[in-house]
Amino acid sequence: MAVGAALIVSGLFHLVVFAVDGGPWDGPVSWRKPVTFGLSFGLTLITVTWVATHLALGERARAVLLGVLTADCVVEVGGITLQAWRGVPSHLNRETSFDSAVSTVLAAGGGVLIVVLTAMAVAALRPNPRVTPSMLLAVRAGFATLMAGLATGAAMIARGVIEASAGHQQEAYRVAGFLKPVHAVSLHGVLVLPALAAVLSLTGWHEARRTRAVAAASAAYALAIAAALAYSLLR
Repeated sequence: MAVGAALIVSGLFHLVVFAVDGGPWDGPVSWRKPVTFGLSFGLTLITVTWVATHLALGERARAVLLGVLTADCVVEVGGITLQAWRGVPSHLNRETSFDSAVSTVLAAGGGVLIVVLTAMAVAALRPNPRVTPSMLLAVRAGFATLMAGLATGAAMIARGVIEASAGHQQEAYRVAGFLKPVHAVSLHGVLVLPALAAVLSLTGWHEARRTRAVAAASAAYALAIAAALAYSLLR
């Protein structure tokens, strides 16, 4: 939790830097990246750490997965922040050997992220009698949206790599973010839906009603993802 909070503080700090220093918000070189990645990775780390307590995982397995996730989040945000301060792109950048090394580490970190979160998503599918049906549904639906977010992130990197490999470096930077809206919406369902289930548990509603409410919210979130996908592809 503390590391996640530190990443959020880093994102907010760079928002202040942007306000003072100015420069473009969009593009491969901007303060937007340390801001958005710091906030997103910090919030995701805190969320997944909480949601992991509702998974059918042993204490040791949970600790290992969360430990790897925490280290990976720090490396990802650290690499992106370093490159922002150097004034160079963080992803798809093969201009120098150092830039290439950073880009490779970030890509590998993305792979680690997919492996760890997929393992947790699989664990969410297991029955867990300690968790209410409404919360279990929320966790499962949340991880489903998170998987969609990871898939869109991988698709963006893949498209950028294809363009960069063809020698179109600037085009790679331009097209690599083509799924950013749906990527952003998908990533945070793992927070929104379990948080809703937690709030509903404080009401006087019976469990069946809470489960129906979570199911309706999950369907609405899926529609929001579909709308964001359509916007991403048509804009």
